[in-house]
Amino acid sequence: MKKYNVFDIKGTDFPAGRNTKVIVGPGAPVEAEGFVMGYVTIYPGGSVPLHSHEQEEVYLILKGNGEIRIKDKSLSVKKGDYVYISPHQEHHLMNNGKEDLVMIFCYAPKGVVEHWNQEKHGHLKHKEAMQCCQE
Repeated sequence: MKKYNVFDIKGTDFPAGRNTKVIVGPGAPVEAEGFVMGYVTIYPGGSVPLHSHEQEEVYLILKGNGEIRIKDKSLSVKKGDYVYISPHQEHHLMNNGKEDLVMIFCYAPKGVVEHWNQEKHGHLKHKEAMQCCQE
């Protein structure tokens, strides 16, 4: 048995205004057989851009305020809220507060979701993400 600390992981900065630390999964200190878990800090005005994937997922808000959009419905989220996202549902999380929004995600089955590479290579834009929840 070994323990780990999320604050020892550097994480990846994404163009849409967030830092994502994979804490369980590919490239993480721990690799589970069936799921991926991460710790995400979304800076004020930042987001997880609109995307979908084959995995089912849960977002758990630990700090801050934001707005989540799943398909065509939007909800305000705050500390303590969590949202289940079914496979293949388009979703987006926006920090519309004045402080960092911190959340944990967990999805299964295990894999690297394509939207990370799409965003890093400029195919998912922060501007598009912001328009998502301002409609």
